[in-house]
Amino acid sequence: MMHRIFGSLAVAALALTSSAWAQGAASKEPVADGRTLSQWVKDLKDAAAPQTRNAAAYEISGMGPAAAPAVPALITALDDPDPTVRFPVTVALGEIGPAAKAAVPRLKKMMDEEINDEIAAAAKRALRRIQTQAVSGE
Repeated sequence: MMHRIFGSLAVAALALTSSAWAQGAASKEPVADGRTLSQWVKDLKDAAAPQTRNAAAYEISGMGPAAAPAVPALITALDDPDPTVRFPVTVALGEIGPAAKAAVPRLKKMMDEEINDEIAAAAKRALRRIQTQAVSGE
């Protein structure tokens, strides 16, 4: 009887450990609104719908530093022709913080050359959050 109890406990412990490990492995990629970061990045690259790209940028920004793998796609999206996409992209880069340092040169350029004042200001805010010393004249 004792062997059956210990055997059952061992099987239960193994099942729980395996289940927890599988959930941990599945949750390595950040998720927002039920979708993974890679799914949001795919939407960010959607050429047809600026609303889709806008929503993706905002969802990525909500992931904060965990969204660091999206930085290359976000840097590319800084050149989006639609300002309603460029703005949340700067927000996302700022929310990622220091892990988005690859965006610093492009954000500096954007701060100086962007014709939309709100986006230029958002680029400056992102720079402050990514690399404070990158914003000169303060």
